[in-house]
Amino acid sequence: MKRVATCTCGQLSITVEGEPRGVSLCHCLACQSRTESAFAYLAGFAAPYTVSGRASEYSRSGDQGATFRFRFCPTCGTNLYHTEVGTTGSVSVAVGAFGDPDFPPPEMSVYEIRRHGWAALPSRIKAFPKDPD
Repeated sequence: MKRVATCTCGQLSITVEGEPRGVSLCHCLACQSRTESAFAYLAGFAAPYTVSGRASEYSRSGDQGATFRFRFCPTCGTNLYHTEVGTTGSVSVAVGAFGDPDFPPPEMSVYEIRRHGWAALPSRIKAFPKDPD
């Protein structure tokens, strides 16, 4: 199965194959700021994946020292996908960019210590105070 995620203006897209390796929510303050929302909703995929269009890049370090490279559309600003420096063969994609209301639901939620109190989660989602890595 192939899935295509696109930015708002359509200039940047990423095509992934197969089922997601994991689907999660992140409530860390960096993801809240990056997504301009209360949390990030992400799906991880194994390679291969194909990117079409131009992307700008922003790198930041996570709490545990990993560096993440976020790619976004320089035209509309959509933060479409990111990779972890030093880790090859995987990509995390913003679930909303798939435009698929039947996309698999999240399996886990990280940075629960930063979750907004009104954001109730289904009991089946594994919750972690911080990143479980």
